[in-house]
Amino acid sequence: MQNLRFLLLQIRDADDPIRPQEVGCFVRAIGCEEQAVIPLDLLSGFPTDAQLQKVDAVLIGGSGNYSAAGQSPWLDSTLAGFRRLVELRKPTFASCWGFQAIARAMGGRCIHDPPHAELGTLEFQLTPAGLYDPLFGGLPDPFLGLAGHEDHVVELPPGAVLLASSPLVKHQAFRLADMPIYCTQFHPELDLKAFLERVAQYPQYVKRIAGATLEQFARSCREAPDTPQLLRRFAQLVIANSSS
Repeated sequence: MQNLRFLLLQIRDADDPIRPQEVGCFVRAIGCEEQAVIPLDLLSGFPTDAQLQKVDAVLIGGSGNYSAAGQSPWLDSTLAGFRRLVELRKPTFASCWGFQAIARAMGGRCIHDPPHAELGTLEFQLTPAGLYDPLFGGLPDPFLGLAGHEDHVVELPPGAVLLASSPLVKHQAFRLADMPIYCTQFHPELDLKAFLERVAQYPQYVKRIAGATLEQFARSCREAPDTPQLLRRFAQLVIANSSS
């Protein structure tokens, strides 16, 4: 992938076994070498401008135990860091928690909303803007994606372009207008195997959201083979921007 370097901002406790798994999932979805994705623990602080300058793009994934709808000095500092990413126009792809946090950082609204929780293989519809977007335009409409969330972005930030929706949740993907910054509520970095491995680490969500055992839930899920191309296309976008 033309020697691109990605900084993966992680929001997971030190003993969370999903930390290394998340790195591998982004590596596989992008199609790059393992050393191209550099993890950084956001819980220890936001990267400096100097650290950001050493990479071509930023990735932000999910979160095991942290809500983007909460209140804490750590979260306030992180949201300020995301505003700096936007100020720098740093190419960024954020999924799940990252989607919620960037929306909030830029003036949107994210709430804890169990009635709109989603978990499993979901069907998404492209918006008119999504149909012609450089990343999303190649997806079938509708398309399948893997998702799990209880927080809900009820208002997108000013300047955000809505790209995809689901029957239950309108705001499922957006980009910031005229910027290489994309955010998805679902997980394009995951295949079904990795998704079920991850869900198994947080079984309380399966019982609470799906009302099923892990085994029952697994039988209800399907592969979502089209969404990983979003990350591959994102990498191609980064290459195009760096050479222009």
